[in-house]
Amino acid sequence: MIKENFSNIKLTSARKSILDILINSSKPLSYEDIKDKISMDKATFYRNITIFEEGNIINSFESNDKKRYFEIKDIEHSHFICNNCSNIECIFEKPNFLLQDYKIENIILKGKCKECNKNG
Repeated sequence: MIKENFSNIKLTSARKSILDILINSSKPLSYEDIKDKISMDKATFYRNITIFEEGNIINSFESNDKKRYFEIKDIEHSHFICNNCSNIECIFEKPNFLLQDYKIENIILKGKCKECNKNG
């Protein structure tokens, strides 16, 4: 699916670096999570991220910490963000509700994660 979306995008070394990190991650990452693994400035990073978003290659969302998180757009899924520790988890279970005449693409759930809930 990702290769199909590259028909109009030139795969530069900077873009390949970002994609490699996102493809190999098991959870969404922020710029702060990625910056030490790449050699590019923040403006270049966000310019490339915008190209990926416009090309429908990645998803992004804002978390409790006001940071933007990015992940490869592959299997539609939701996210759980812990209000206590700010951990982000991918949730692959399908929601148990339907909104008539709407197409749900992403749901962000917030609350206490299993670990924080267990510790009080």
